[in-house]
Amino acid sequence: MKQTFDITGMTCAACSARVGKAASGVPGVTEANVNLLKNSMELDYDGNPKTAQAVVAAIEEAGYGASPRQEASGAASRSSFVDPREGAQKAIEAKKKQLIWSIVFGVPLFYLAMGPMLGWPEVPGLAGMQGMMASAMTQLLLATCVLFVNRSYFVMGFKTLSHLSPNMDSLIAIGSAASYAYSLVGVYQMALALGAADLEGAHYAMMHSLYFDSAGTILVLITLGKYFEARAKGKTTSAISALMDLAPKTARVRRNGQEVEVATDEVRVGDIVVVRAGESVPVDGIIREGSASIDESAITGEPVPAEKGAGDRVTGATVSQRGWFAMEATAVGDDTALASIIRLVDEATSSKAPIERQADKIAGVFVPVVMAIAAVTFLGWIAVFAPGDFATAFNHAVSVLVISCPCALGLATPTAIMVGTERGAKVGILIKSAEALEGACDLDTVVLDKTGTITEGKPRVTDVRLAAGVDEVELARVAAALERKSEHPLAQAVCDYVDETHAGADKDVDSAGFEQVAGGGVRAQVDGAPAIAGNARLMASAGVDVSALAPQADELAAQAKTPLYFALGGRALGLLGVADVVKETSASAVARLRRMGVRTIMLTGDQAKTAKAVARQVGVDEVVAGVLPSQKEQKVRELQGQGHKVAMVGDGINDAPALARADVGIAIGAGTDVAISSADVVLMHSDPADVATAIELSHATMRDIRQNLFWALFYNAICIPVAMGVLSPLGVTLNPMVGAAAMGFSSVFVVSNALRLFAWKPRQADEKDAAPVDTKVIPAVAEHDVAPAAEVKNATAAEAAANERSTAMEKKLNVEGMMCDHCVAHVTKALEGVPGVSSAKVSLADKNAVVEAAPEVTDEALVAAVKDAGYEATVA
Repeated sequence: MKQTFDITGMTCAACSARVGKAASGVPGVTEANVNLLKNSMELDYDGNPKTAQAVVAAIEEAGYGASPRQEASGAASRSSFVDPREGAQKAIEAKKKQLIWSIVFGVPLFYLAMGPMLGWPEVPGLAGMQGMMASAMTQLLLATCVLFVNRSYFVMGFKTLSHLSPNMDSLIAIGSAASYAYSLVGVYQMALALGAADLEGAHYAMMHSLYFDSAGTILVLITLGKYFEARAKGKTTSAISALMDLAPKTARVRRNGQEVEVATDEVRVGDIVVVRAGESVPVDGIIREGSASIDESAITGEPVPAEKGAGDRVTGATVSQRGWFAMEATAVGDDTALASIIRLVDEATSSKAPIERQADKIAGVFVPVVMAIAAVTFLGWIAVFAPGDFATAFNHAVSVLVISCPCALGLATPTAIMVGTERGAKVGILIKSAEALEGACDLDTVVLDKTGTITEGKPRVTDVRLAAGVDEVELARVAAALERKSEHPLAQAVCDYVDETHAGADKDVDSAGFEQVAGGGVRAQVDGAPAIAGNARLMASAGVDVSALAPQADELAAQAKTPLYFALGGRALGLLGVADVVKETSASAVARLRRMGVRTIMLTGDQAKTAKAVARQVGVDEVVAGVLPSQKEQKVRELQGQGHKVAMVGDGINDAPALARADVGIAIGAGTDVAISSADVVLMHSDPADVATAIELSHATMRDIRQNLFWALFYNAICIPVAMGVLSPLGVTLNPMVGAAAMGFSSVFVVSNALRLFAWKPRQADEKDAAPVDTKVIPAVAEHDVAPAAEVKNATAAEAAANERSTAMEKKLNVEGMMCDHCVAHVTKALEGVPGVSSAKVSLADKNAVVEAAPEVTDEALVAAVKDAGYEATVA
């Protein structure tokens, strides 16, 4: 079971590491991912309430606070998501007030302490030998006020220190408190000297023992850095907040026969919701009355509005541009498509990438190591380098404490992950985990499903060829009249073509006697004359001469398109070329992948001829034809066995095994199904170009992470030795106030560097990259054909399969009823599903099937399998 906990008291990476360690140590906890940016923890545990209570107790024992986030319950549809802007804005306001009051007391403190040294005008009554005690007391009061305003550092710092889990606050608290305490002793020294009328002694104590300015200014500069850090971190929440803003706040619902306006949270499943032109759809549902033009770009990325009518599904957060409809709510609250998208983004920003876990390990021991270095520095200076010089040793030790920055190290990865994930969401790429975002950076092979990924996934009319003396309207009129009553995918493609180009062409047509001709097409009486649609064989049997159109039909067939002839009254009208067309961006997507050095492989259940035609259009490096869903997973496993990092791109349903097997599973064509469990990345725009974009985003994010880690480590590696006084012989020393400023702004630098990802844009393919390539087309290897690894130690899987097939028998069947490549795929699948069949090669042109099967497979079993698939078969 997974549950979100809100964590309080965390200020740096050492805190998040300590909280994660405390939670993970509780029996029953599988994993605890702590997010410093969101002050939350994703806990994976056994679901036992006592385990959750024990986790809370363990975190409190470590010095922090924890509470389970309350989820929506009962019939209410209220979303359980927390708008990150609220917490971010509260943090910014709190730091702003803290900074203002720190400056109010800190600036006068700094002026009093440093003014005389810098030659600034002195304050009357606090100047010279006469006013030195008054000046010291004023500095004491001002420093006390600064410490009080910034007391949170001391409360949390000493609290975590008492629990033996020191954090950044501990470093600040020790450094500032030590300066304050040392200065307080100096005030007493001044008072005692003045009491003995020793003005020189009092002046010496003031010049060498008062560090109130360091104690206060350290806190002012730290708070200034924290304020800018809070503002920068607040900008990383923009994507989730923007998604949450898409949902309308109110909905118009029918209650007791009347339309009433209620909060969207109060809509229940089954309610009838009314949506008018210009309004957003509040929840997911099905239209029961009316129609509208819906802008779905917020969810699907499709810029063209979709026409919706009764029975069509609509998605929450889409916008009705025109029309009116009443819909039945089917999903509300956390069950809507929008909520699913927000959940994916939220989970991704809460997960940890492998590189972040390494940074967390370093951050977990960083503070104790720094405290040890500060102690060694103090002892080294007071005992060896400047014997007896307490002030110098003290200065170096405090500098080490306040300049060390575990925050920069801890923020280096999660800020970049959050911004990268949210940048992906803005361009329609939903990344479900930080592991996937990092893993995409190492990919060298992308396996693409053909149907619905490279192609549109449904047949479409691509070409129109007319017979002499026939116009396109006449052809469309007869074609629609013939195909309206057919349920075949090709018939639907013809009807869609007529509706798009010649709407209403068959409105007044008299059509009767519709009949489906097995293996040929359809026939009917159109306006009293016999009309037929189908293949050349049907035309020949009806005595229709199509010789003039035959060359054009052959040309279409060579392009993997299905030619459909149409005739009326014994005269050929023309033919339509139908195909599952390649998406406009497929070729450029493959070109971009090639430019990144990524190999592309297309998997398809079609024949090699069809596959090669598609491959020529998009330029993939390799095609595996005639595959079944199970064989896709086998191909991915085979590539991984060769040492490749593989991404599988598919529709998330038939390709689920391969998506789960791949190093990174990418689901394309998601639409409203954004919660595909087997995929790591979901492409909302159904655009293959987003595959390349996702990989480019991964590279950009990982580059940003490496830059952040480098500068965080480089900063500490350089600054800590300087603070220790390593360069003192060269005259280079570091004042604690300078160290505090550097520490505060190192975190700001890291977060700001991550925010640059918001300006990232995907690159476009150059025309030269889309040049034709020599695509390798190979047949699929059936999963059960592969010999065990122990038997083929030095052979490839294909060689082992060939050895086993040598004992198989070849059987040939004549198959009737196939009209397109979809039919071929159905017959192939039916035959290969017969136990003992190793392969089946089905030919649409020859109307036959060549089957390799074990000797025990009977002819009757093969014929029965084809008939069960809806076709006719006889033994050749």
